[in-house]
Amino acid sequence: MSSAPSCAQVLMRLLRGYQVEKVFGIPGVHTIELYRGLPGSDLQHITPRHEQGAAFMADGYARASGKPGVCFLITGPGLTNAATAMAQAYSDSVPMLVISAVNRREDLGMGRGRLHELPRQSDVSRGFCIWQHSLTEAEQLPEVLARAFQLLSSSRPGPVHIEIPIDLFPAPMPGRLEDYRASPAAQLPAASSAAVATAAEWLQNAERPVILLGGGAQACGRDATQIAEKLAAPVFLSLAAKGIVDERHPLCGGANLSFDCVRERVENADVVLAVATELAETDRNLVRDNYAFKGKVIRVDIDPAQLVCNANPDLAICADAGETLQQLNAALAPGNDSAREAAEQQLAQTVQDCRKEWWGGSEERFPWVEALRKALPDDGILVTDSTQLAYNTNHALPLYSARSHITCTTGYGTLGFALPAAVGAKLSSERDVLALIGDGGLMFTLGELAVAVEQQLALPILVWNNSGYGEIRDFMDGAEVPQEGVNLRTPDFVALAKSFGAEGCRIERPEQLGAAVAEALNRKTPTLIEITAP
Repeated sequence: MSSAPSCAQVLMRLLRGYQVEKVFGIPGVHTIELYRGLPGSDLQHITPRHEQGAAFMADGYARASGKPGVCFLITGPGLTNAATAMAQAYSDSVPMLVISAVNRREDLGMGRGRLHELPRQSDVSRGFCIWQHSLTEAEQLPEVLARAFQLLSSSRPGPVHIEIPIDLFPAPMPGRLEDYRASPAAQLPAASSAAVATAAEWLQNAERPVILLGGGAQACGRDATQIAEKLAAPVFLSLAAKGIVDERHPLCGGANLSFDCVRERVENADVVLAVATELAETDRNLVRDNYAFKGKVIRVDIDPAQLVCNANPDLAICADAGETLQQLNAALAPGNDSAREAAEQQLAQTVQDCRKEWWGGSEERFPWVEALRKALPDDGILVTDSTQLAYNTNHALPLYSARSHITCTTGYGTLGFALPAAVGAKLSSERDVLALIGDGGLMFTLGELAVAVEQQLALPILVWNNSGYGEIRDFMDGAEVPQEGVNLRTPDFVALAKSFGAEGCRIERPEQLGAAVAEALNRKTPTLIEITAP
């Protein structure tokens, strides 16, 4: 007679049942019994060099694949180390499941000085998770996981944190291991026929319609494009939405919402269709003033709170973006070719006018943006950190497919994101991935280069080396504040990369970038490409 499965074993089986393939984490003394459940589970474990890297990798994995990224963390410092990355994922609505240990049940709240003890650990994560739960009995696990995955797949996503007392990992579970199965995902909500009819009528009769897409519209590219063609409407993208509509399409205005000429076009539209977007200031280049919409606003979002965020709508549709745009596309009549041609010409001029508004230094960096576009495969994924060149690629580098732009330059805006997030993205997809990070940001998470080497990832890592925090340096100069704390001594990045077992090279001209990236994509190890910033 076989022994009863442990809570840890059931956890691993259920994760596989929910289509989890990889988990990111660092084992600790408190999670030994958790890891006893891994062998035979068919889960691949990836070991970062810091728990922040684990959560960044889970973030990149989720954004590239559309599936939740999963982390295993130890009690106390494991969770607090991952907190920054979890907060970034919360800000950008990225599905992430974090399983952490917590002290034994009899020790909770007692202040006995136990190892890794963190009083009220659950309170730490509550502010940057869409749901947090503390397991009190092993038998609760299947229901708790079912709730977690329903939230991750059927509502506005974000991190979910489940903490499990260390005495529960080896606890016996009832029944046989093979009897534990995942619960089916809920069907996503569609819009009411009345709401679709009203939206279709307003849009069909509009003379100057505009479509705004946010990061929650990843599955909407085909329908959004067809709606734009039927309406002769320009489509503008948030930074999280880059590539959802192919930016080569003549009705796609790209991620240019930060420029006045685009803002004027949006504000003067007679009908705006805003889909799965916060309309946040980070998409307006930190312009704090909300849009002064003069026409009607239709907002579509799965989260009712977002329907009134930053702008009140005239029609609020609380439903899945993909389902709603399919319904709306079916309800709209074919458009007028001459109206579409006129809209395309007007949009081309608007996009050209954006360049007149570029901030200082953009023109000298533009050749690097052009070189990067040529070097990146058409279906490649660009992962960017908060660095000067990335602020230009946000707007000036067109992308052609959904889930091709992974960036931390929105929302929370932490540093050190791009390297581990690119590792996670590459581990989730057969698509080529390219990371772009500054010299300052790279030093936050440089250790994760070792993971890329271990996993034999063909990953080009572009390091924009301006010997410091260049953006903040420019802001200080603009504000006439003496430069302090922004000029850094940087290491020999190429030598450092080679010490990890990676390849490395240094380039100084944009025309060198294509060959360097092509060589990197043909290797079975990451390549750090240091760019000497002009």
